[in-house]
Parts: sequence; structure tokens; C-alpha cells
Amino acid sequence: MVPDGYYYALTLVFAAVLLGWLVGAFWALPALVLAAFFLWFFRDPERAIPDTPGAVVSPADGKVTGIWPVTENGVRQTRISIFLNVFDVHVNRSPTAGIIREVRYQTGKFRNAMNLTSAEQNEQNIVKVEGEGQRVTFKQIAGLLARRIVFTKKAGDRVERGERVGLIKFGSRVDVFLDSSASLQVKIGDRVKGGSSVLALMPPAPELAVVGAEQIRQGAF
Repeated sequence: MVPDGYYYALTLVFAAVLLGWLVGAFWALPALVLAAFFLWFFRDPERAIPDTPGAVVSPADGKVTGIWPVTENGVRQTRISIFLNVFDVHVNRSPTAGIIREVRYQTGKFRNAMNLTSAEQNEQNIVKVEGEGQRVTFKQIAGLLARRIVFTKKAGDRVERGERVGLIKFGSRVDVFLDSSASLQVKIGDRVKGGSSVLALMPPAPELAVVGAEQIRQGAF
């Protein structure tokens, strides 16, 4: 359970007690229902993290709503968009293991997260993780209902694949940017789970491949 759930729930339980005392038990019911909803919404289930080399896992629960090629700073990449509705788990996880090279918060609008323009215009947090010679970028994007993005790490921190790194409150979206050489393991319409669903498999970095080949060659003799 994310601590925020307890804060919301306790406030509503207090309101329910106050309403029940002042105007009757019936009027306390809506507040109790909302308290139960917030406890459920901020759930944080454990996940089995894949140990497949080069696996990039989903940073969030949700539905894959878009996969398309993009060019970022002259580099061809593949962009995967995942939409989180109000019923999804909203805890975010690192898609790969490595060092966080950059964290950049961008203020903006709160439009429907499924809209293509929301990826550029909405409030968002942009994170770049580098590990095993590869770099993966992901964006936490606020939606129509999401009014707060939480990120618990900072540049220079090391994260493990599937490690919890934050959350987005209520409906929102997460985009993942991968090298164009990545082998996609999902398609549009797929439901994914944060930390456990593999979005793509990244090829080994050239220098790692060379080292591996050299080790094999030396072993042959």
C-alpha cells in the first residue's frame, strides 16, 4: 500500500464519523465508500521481475495505446505509450537497471492522456536510465484527472529493473523510448503490468558483444 492511500482514507473516515454524528449514519456512507476506494486505488502489489538479459519491463500497469518510430536528437527510436485508467495500479517502476542520468520535470497542461498532443503539452516527468551500454527514457505524463506526479529518485541513483520509482495519481500515461534495434514483445491493445510485463528485448551493446566474443574465442583455445 502506498502511504498516500492511508492519508486519504483516514481523512475520509474522520469526515464520515463527523457526518454520522452531526446528521446521521446515512450521510457518512459516501465518505466511507470513498475511503475504501482510496485504499484500493493506492494498492502496491508485489511483482515477479523478469531476469532475461536485455529485457525492458513496463514502467506501469495499463493498456498499450501506441507504438511508433520517432527521432529524438537525431537518433531513431521506438516509442511505446501506455495508458493508465483510474482502475489500474498507479505505482511506477524502472523499465531497466542502470544509473539515472537525467530527471527533468516539465510543467504543462492536464489534457486527456490518450490524446497524442498530451505527450508534449501535458505536465510530465522525463527520466533517462543508462545501463549495460543502453539508454532507456520514460515519461510520467499527467492526464485529465492526474494532478500530481511523484518520483522518488534523483539523477545519479542506481535503480534495478522493476524497482519502484514513483507514481502518478489517478488517470495518466507513461511513454517509453527505446533504441530502434529493440525487439518488441507487445502490440497495441495489450494489457501490461508494471515491473513484470516485458515490453522489448534490447540487443547487447557493441562493446559487450565484443567482450563476449573474445571470451568465447579464448575459451576455445
